[in-house]
Amino acid sequence: MCSYCGCREISVIGRFSDEHVEIINAVGELRRSVAKGDVAAARTAIDVLRQLLDPHTLSEERSLFAELRDDPEFTEHVDLLCAEHRDIDSALDVAAGGDLSGVVDLENLLRRHIDKEENGLFPAAAIALDGPAWERVVDRA
Repeated sequence: MCSYCGCREISVIGRFSDEHVEIINAVGELRRSVAKGDVAAARTAIDVLRQLLDPHTLSEERSLFAELRDDPEFTEHVDLLCAEHRDIDSALDVAAGGDLSGVVDLENLLRRHIDKEENGLFPAAAIALDGPAWERVVDRA
């Protein structure tokens, strides 16, 4: 997680970063359950991960991403991150359907995605957005 630029001091970025930690911990629990062959624990971990991911991605997309998408400098990157949210949802749906063979790939996808946000988008947003923009982000989050 980003710890070098101070962007986590922005309340909504700090919240998203804290949620990322919870998501990474949950996907790690899922991976460990699958590695042990514990299907019941894997199902529980999938439920926990879904409960964390769904409100998190919705909040990111309707707040920070929506604000940044209006800036042509960020539009393509935000669209890519939103597409990755859909890919993560699809991979989680497959796992929830009982096919646990892609859990390691799901974890890798989540980790790469979070890294792009933490070490790319969030620090850039801290620089690019002004006070009124942050107010809109907070209102929508």
